[in-house]
Amino acid sequence: MSKTDPLQPERCAELLSALAAPERLAIVRLLAEGQQNVSQIIEALKIPPLNVSHHLTKLKIANIIQAKKTGRFVNYSLCEGILEQINTSGTIQDALNLGCCQIVLPAHAS
Repeated sequence: MSKTDPLQPERCAELLSALAAPERLAIVRLLAEGQQNVSQIIEALKIPPLNVSHHLTKLKIANIIQAKKTGRFVNYSLCEGILEQINTSGTIQDALNLGCCQIVLPAHAS
């Protein structure tokens, strides 16, 4: 009788690989604050448009973000269940719940 590994190593590696670029981590961090369109992401992160498109595609394929067309804009947001709030040492922080692991997002500097 074979037991399924709850870690799901292949899926976990796929998710971590999708996050393994500074630009993608910055996009996820920005989307943790709320939905954004491509123009807003480009302006906030100062990433060239072609690069933003590439990074958004990688994050969408991994089911970390989702896209919703509103009028002539496509708004991006984190997929349902990815962002959660956790209590660490009495402090509420945002964390990415990847299913296999959590990534705690550091608080923004004030």
